Order: sequence, then structure tokens, then C-alpha cells
Amino acid sequence: MLAFAIRRIAASIPILLISSFVVFLLASLSGNPLDELLFRNPPPPPEVIALETERLRLDEPLLERYWLWLTGLFTGDFGPSVHSTLDIGAELTRRFIVTMRLIALAMLVAVVLAVVVGVVSAVKQYSKTDYTATFLGFLFLAMPSFWLAILLKQAGIDFNDAVGQQVIYTIGASSVIEPDGFWAKVADTAGHMVLPTISLALISYAAWSRYQRASMLEVMDSDYVRLARAKGLSNRRVMVRHALRNALIPLTTVTALDLAAIISGAVVTETVFQWRGMGDLLLTAIRDNDTYVVMAWLLVTATVVILFNLIADLLYAVLDPRIRYA
Repeated sequence: MLAFAIRRIAASIPILLISSFVVFLLASLSGNPLDELLFRNPPPPPEVIALETERLRLDEPLLERYWLWLTGLFTGDFGPSVHSTLDIGAELTRRFIVTMRLIALAMLVAVVLAVVVGVVSAVKQYSKTDYTATFLGFLFLAMPSFWLAILLKQAGIDFNDAVGQQVIYTIGASSVIEPDGFWAKVADTAGHMVLPTISLALISYAAWSRYQRASMLEVMDSDYVRLARAKGLSNRRVMVRHALRNALIPLTTVTALDLAAIISGAVVTETVFQWRGMGDLLLTAIRDNDTYVVMAWLLVTATVVILFNLIADLLYAVLDPRIRYA
């Protein structure tokens, strides 16, 4: 297992380096970060433009700028922002925690729902339960993420109006006035996460439950499951110990590959619910043409995707030991 993990980690390093170069190249060729400064009326003095050009390293060759940026990453330096007072590393860390909190909880909810609904649908194939789960799955799958988020937000607002008090939080990741006490803060944070988590989880659950159902049906028809039943094992033991474990492998693949789409969905969800997370940081950086912030955002996202794929590979080896020797 250790040798398999080392091989997968070693294979991830060149992918991460290539990703960093592609991110830097695309962001650097997207435009001049000083465009807003250059087109002001009246224009700033040439000395100011020269100082900003030097501070943003725009006077250096492309490959040299990449090398300086890459080596700076190892010390936590993500480069200079067009806003001279912004510490990209500190701001990115703060926003990353907010967004990953939402993504992790949404993925957990989506995976649990997908496994439960997928297994029940497979075991009760062509029943009313299966048809209902199929209908709901395709319904959520067809919904754009922003539209579902808007519907949930409006439903929360209407519910609050109906009861005459704030019960469901619809704006922000936490209250403006921080509550006193640890458990009060936990309750406040959890309350603000309900609607964004449901919005992000339902879209992923819809697709994953279909994969889980198809995988479970395929495994249930396999020879080793029929052999387990022929030995007289209980149906529950056959399903949990023999069928479900192997049926989880395709879902593990899909979950890891869908992470990029989930992050994109989180950007939309954060915008609707006005969270100051990674999504808000990206949109603000694009608006301000803040190249180094965009590069940092893309690199962190690429790293998370590669890390999740690495975790998925390790989970393969746990679920099916034969993969370790493949």
C-alpha cells in the first residue's frame, strides 16, 4: 500500500508543475493589469506607472516571471496584487476555509444521499420508490445551479416572512454581529450553511445517485454475489459486505472527477447567498484584472482537484486491493 501511495504521489508532482505553468501562461496573456491605471483621466504620472510596472514584474521576461512566481510559492508568496495593501496568501487562506467548509459538507451530504438512494433504487428496481428517485434525480440534474440557489433563497425569505422572525439565514456565511460563546458561533455558522449546502449538494447528488444505482445493479448481477447468496448468507450481509463495497468504486471516481464542477457551482452559490469566499474573490479579481490573485485562485483549485484525485486513487486500493498491484 505504501509503495502504491508513493507512486501516485510521484505521478501527481509533474501534473501540478504543468498545471502551474498553464495557469501562469493563460493569466499572463489575458491582459495588462495596469489597463485601468493607464486609461484614467487624467492619466497618472509616468513615474507611478513605472513603479507599478516594476512592482508587478511586468518589465521582466515571461519565463523569468514564472520562475520568480513559482519559487515564491514555496515561501507562501503568491505575488503582488494590483491592490498594494492586499496580502494574497492571507486573503486566499481566509476565503479558502470558508469555501472548503461549504464544499466538504455539500459533498458529504451528496455522497450519503447518492449511496442510500442509489442502493435502495437498485434493490427495489422498477418499484414506485425507484421511479420516484429517478424522477427527482433527473429533476435536480436539469436545474441550473444558480436557479436552484435562487429558489431556495426565496423560499427561505418567504418562510421568514411567514413566521415573522429570522429562522433561516439567506445572506452571508455568518452574522454581521458575532454571537457570544462557542456554541452560539457554531449554531450561527451552521444556520448560514443550510441553504447553500442543500443547493450545492442536490445538483451533485442527482448525478451521483444514478451512477450508484447503475453500479449497484451491475454488481448485484455478478457471479460472486450470486455465490454469496448460494452459500446462504443473509441478503443484508451480501449487499453490505460484497455488493456495496465494489459498487462504491465507480462513485469514488465520479466524485473526484466532479470536484472541479462542484467548485464552479460553489462560485455561483456563493454569489447568490453573498458569501465572501473563493467565488467572490475570483469574480473581484477578474473585474479588477488582478492577475496574481487569479493565478493563485486557479493554482489552489488545481491543487485541490489533483489532491482529491490522489485520495480517490488511494481509496481504490482500499476498496479493491487488486488495484495496488496493477
